[in-house]
Amino acid sequence: QLQLVESGGGTVQTGESLRLSCTYSGFIHDFYAIGWFRQAPGKEREPVACLSDNGAHSYYPDSVKGRFTISRDAAKNTLFLQMNSLKPEDTAVYYCAAERDPITSVRDSCLVRKYDYWGRGTQVTVSS
Repeated sequence: QLQLVESGGGTVQTGESLRLSCTYSGFIHDFYAIGWFRQAPGKEREPVACLSDNGAHSYYPDSVKGRFTISRDAAKNTLFLQMNSLKPEDTAVYYCAAERDPITSVRDSCLVRKYDYWGRGTQVTVSS
């Protein structure tokens, strides 16, 4: 089992930045990919950024590409999401998640249904 705890959410204005953190513990080698997802009110949960377990490969959907950056400090068992140029449509609960099964492509596996371990989420609100 892997436990994930997100932090760093808050309320910012349009154009500002936030950095989310996700600390993971437990079987810390028990995943093949790790990522961020978000869920806005009344909408389905969607991927934001995914990263391979070795940090070599990442994937971003078009909605955040160029604005968000996923990174990992393996020594501190922490995953980050740097969010720049935030927009009101980025308002959502942001979740950290990990995939326990082997993957062939970070992009193809960056789906909610593929991920097995989930944190409780952190709220990000972007005001206009």
